[in-house]
Amino acid sequence: MKTLAQLPFRLPPPEGGRVDLLVIAGEHSGDEHAALAVRELRAKNPALRVCALGGPNLAAAGAQVLHDLTASSVVGFVEVLKHYSFFKALFEEMLRWIGAHRPRAVCFVDYPGFNLRLAAALRERGISVKGGGAVSLLYYISPQIWAWKRQRRFTMARDLDALAVIFPFEVECYADTELPVDFVGHPFLAPGYVAPVRHDPAGPVLLLPGSRKQAVARIFPVLLAAYRQYRDNGGDREAVVIYPSEEIRTVLLEAHPPADVRLRAVAEEGTDPVVGEPVAAAAVLTSSGTMSLHCALAGIPGAIAYRTNPFTYLLARWWVKLDYIGIANLLLNQPMYPEHIQGAARPEVLAAELRAAINDPERARHTRTQAERLRALLDQPAHFNVADWLARELG
Repeated sequence: MKTLAQLPFRLPPPEGGRVDLLVIAGEHSGDEHAALAVRELRAKNPALRVCALGGPNLAAAGAQVLHDLTASSVVGFVEVLKHYSFFKALFEEMLRWIGAHRPRAVCFVDYPGFNLRLAAALRERGISVKGGGAVSLLYYISPQIWAWKRQRRFTMARDLDALAVIFPFEVECYADTELPVDFVGHPFLAPGYVAPVRHDPAGPVLLLPGSRKQAVARIFPVLLAAYRQYRDNGGDREAVVIYPSEEIRTVLLEAHPPADVRLRAVAEEGTDPVVGEPVAAAAVLTSSGTMSLHCALAGIPGAIAYRTNPFTYLLARWWVKLDYIGIANLLLNQPMYPEHIQGAARPEVLAAELRAAINDPERARHTRTQAERLRALLDQPAHFNVADWLARELG
């Protein structure tokens, strides 16, 4: 699949000349979650034709992937600005493609900066149902409006036809709008889902720099330096680094990890992301993304480290008034994982966090207690899952 920089800005037509569902998932986690839904949906209806902007997991689930958007994922104002011309061209091409091929529905998966703008443009051009057209606009995995940008719910209600949320309390967040909202369960707690990590007090150290190239390039050298300090001060655990794609593996190797740092793919290219043995870990240093929630649910003690472009960070401090950046910390409204951001993410500080996570029984006990609270918060029954929701909306 081509990277965004190589995209000719003419996406291929749907195979067979028609498409029932277009899925747009811009990140590795969205690609994984959407793939599980598409696989189940196509098992119920093999004739369903699905196209996607997504990644290898959606391709393996049977979708025709028009472009691997996960390979182009960026975050932050400065990073987006650097790639503005590419995203603008892709945005216009998606409008053209949807207008030309008219899928019965578009399912946006998270990725709100791109997806919500596209939903608004489809309404303005008269393509979507809310704009007077025939294309239904669905959204799976809500933006975290309970944490910031709460006003988004009104533009979402204006542009979208249905929303499926993964946190049970999110339904109430949209109660003052006319947008139909269904809780479909959290994918990490779905029956049969095998988490990629588990807690083992005798296990190695886990280093998780994320899934976006720019973020990994900034964070991984800091995590690596912290691990080296931990070893230099008598630590005896080896380290494991989980990565989602060969592109990210290349970035990791550029940091020259030593022999006692093993790199492990979440899944082989094109295979189900939930198949395989979880990685055992005694402690973790993680970025603030999806994997941090996996670690929290598994009860692995550790800390969050995050660095972004300094200008992006200043803008975020100005625009976003949050006590935490980690999803588990936000949900619990408590620091399950201490957060070290920008200049505070120093190797000596993170090395001390590793030693405490491994050697302090009280730290481990507290993490287990918080993990139980987190699971209780998320593990609530849903009337149906996301595949059932999609089948209903497709009629």
